[in-house]
Amino acid sequence: MYTLMGGGLLCAVSGLVLLIVATATDFWMQYRYSGNLSNQGLWRFCVGGKCHPHTISIAFWDATRAFMLLSILSCFAGIILGLTAFSSSTRASRTRSAGITLLIAGLFALLGLSVYTGVTVNFFGKRYTDWRFSWSYILGWIAVILTLSAGIFHVCAVSKSPSTETSNVASG
Repeated sequence: MYTLMGGGLLCAVSGLVLLIVATATDFWMQYRYSGNLSNQGLWRFCVGGKCHPHTISIAFWDATRAFMLLSILSCFAGIILGLTAFSSSTRASRTRSAGITLLIAGLFALLGLSVYTGVTVNFFGKRYTDWRFSWSYILGWIAVILTLSAGIFHVCAVSKSPSTETSNVASG
């Protein structure tokens, strides 16, 4: 049980760091604009080395931002629940709650990245001929894998442990 919980927490902390970096940085997409290499993130775009905030509010940016921020908050909550499960008398329920919270965090990030992917391919892919997804976007997908893995590890830890809660129910 402790090995799965420890592995889950390691994946969760790594996923949280990658989620924060991916959400905060400006390299989700790179493209050529007027001969200059340009890039954009969720919060601003950079052309010719000068960065500017997004001035128009487009629904897909707002949705991606919201899902990524919800993912960060859920992942943080899952880590706290996972850490408190080590010293709690209700270990199984806290571990299960941490696993479910981390799975939800992974799903939020998956939704945010999927929305961004769909709009980018269908809109920006037609607008700019020389474009590509960049490292911030890739870190986001790695964070999805780590966060979902962390949730699965925690859920599996509950099923592998001979819990006192379930033995009390069975005996009595």
